[in-house]
Amino acid sequence: MLSTARFRELHRAGDPLLLPNAWDLASARWLVEQGAEVVGTTSLGVAVAAGVEDGTGATLVDTIALSRRLTSAGITVTVDLESGFSEDPVAVAELVAELAGSGVVGVNLEDSSAEGRLVDPARFAAKVAAVAAAAPTLYLNARTDAFWVDPIPAASRAAAATRTRETLDRAQRYLDAGASGVFVPGSLSDGTIAVLADALPAPLNVLAQPGRSLRELGGLGVARVSTGSLLFRAALASLGTVLEDVRRGATPGATALAIPDYATAAALGRDTGAPSPG
Repeated sequence: MLSTARFRELHRAGDPLLLPNAWDLASARWLVEQGAEVVGTTSLGVAVAAGVEDGTGATLVDTIALSRRLTSAGITVTVDLESGFSEDPVAVAELVAELAGSGVVGVNLEDSSAEGRLVDPARFAAKVAAVAAAAPTLYLNARTDAFWVDPIPAASRAAAATRTRETLDRAQRYLDAGASGVFVPGSLSDGTIAVLADALPAPLNVLAQPGRSLRELGGLGVARVSTGSLLFRAALASLGTVLEDVRRGATPGATALAIPDYATAAALGRDTGAPSPG
């Protein structure tokens, strides 16, 4: 397992860390077999596998159990904690300190609510400060969701500029509070990524961007690239395609994957009410 210090060193602008995200021990071990030095968890994968909705704070027990399972297996892991599973900064800090004590090298906290709205940045900064004080060596990735909570049309430059300013303002608050790096999820233009990387005095983390290689993202100043829920969604897609290949008598895996989007996958964890028997 990597030390927290080594994990920090892997965040290099221009030579980004590729962080794949797992949802159970098998997927984490498989990713390590593929060469991953560090594995992140995906809150979507953990939630949907447990039959609950992502982002609602319903997977605290599952998340802790998974993190312990991975560290016990000798896997270096950084944990997605949604918004911290509490609005109390002290409770969030205690949770993170517990995870750090079990060998976790990093955590990810997000500044949006279960309703898909950005929260008060001062309140979120208080969580960041409490966590940074409780686990000072841990890598605290502060996720800010101005580009995530309400996706914008690619042609809307004015909206992108407004969200960039909002992102930078929030990110600086979180860095001042003690965050180690900043995660800005969403589909981002090259220009937006470059502006964020240039303006932020800390490592920038983005999601994998379709059509852009790790090297290209590094050229824009990115220090970490996460797969987020992508691998979990691709796994779901493979179930359907391989099943159809078997049904048709084709070589399993021959059909191209049609990966579901985040909303489609997230809906699998939503309780729609089970039909009554007979």
